[in-house]
Amino acid sequence: MLGIIGKKIGMTSFFDEKGLKVPCTIIVAGPCFVLQKKTLKKDGYNSYQIGFEEKKIKKTNKSLLGHFKKFKSTPKKKIVEFSLKKELKSGDIIKVDIFNENELVDITGFSKGKGFQGVIKRHGFSGVGEKSHGQHNRYRAPGSIGAGSDPSRVFKGTRMAGRMGNKKVTIKKLKILKIDLLKNLLIIKGSVPGTKNSFLKIKKT
Repeated sequence: MLGIIGKKIGMTSFFDEKGLKVPCTIIVAGPCFVLQKKTLKKDGYNSYQIGFEEKKIKKTNKSLLGHFKKFKSTPKKKIVEFSLKKELKSGDIIKVDIFNENELVDITGFSKGKGFQGVIKRHGFSGVGEKSHGQHNRYRAPGSIGAGSDPSRVFKGTRMAGRMGNKKVTIKKLKILKIDLLKNLLIIKGSVPGTKNSFLKIKKT
């Protein structure tokens, strides 16, 4: 499974051949440096470890510096493993040209963190109801969360207030509209998880 590490730049839109406005996301993908080849015999599984984007030496701890030095690489900000069938070796460079226009890809990233949110924003509840019968400041309340006598507890998984977002999300079968080989850009149809300048894992479907 061939893939690359990218960084989300932002969103824009294009007009297709029918004149329809198509929302899309611009991603800087690669070039990525192949650091380590992991094997079934030595590591218990087969994969390739690749790094993306330069990192300052003073911001890298000693153990990671030794790891990068071992594979003759400068420090990288993001390291990801891919289980690739293609034969690669340490020191190879993976570029955006591994993809083709109109190809489908799976993109993984961390969704935007929303902090601690109530049930209306988190789960789409409608609130207790209108202001009537002496009711006040209950408009965004969750309402009843279980019976008192039986089962006398709240079931696990009950939709309640809590932390929202900042979860690992994969969106599958996103279409590549355009590729810029000079600037290492992928233009993807639709939205992808994460904030601007967040790292993404992009792989072929």
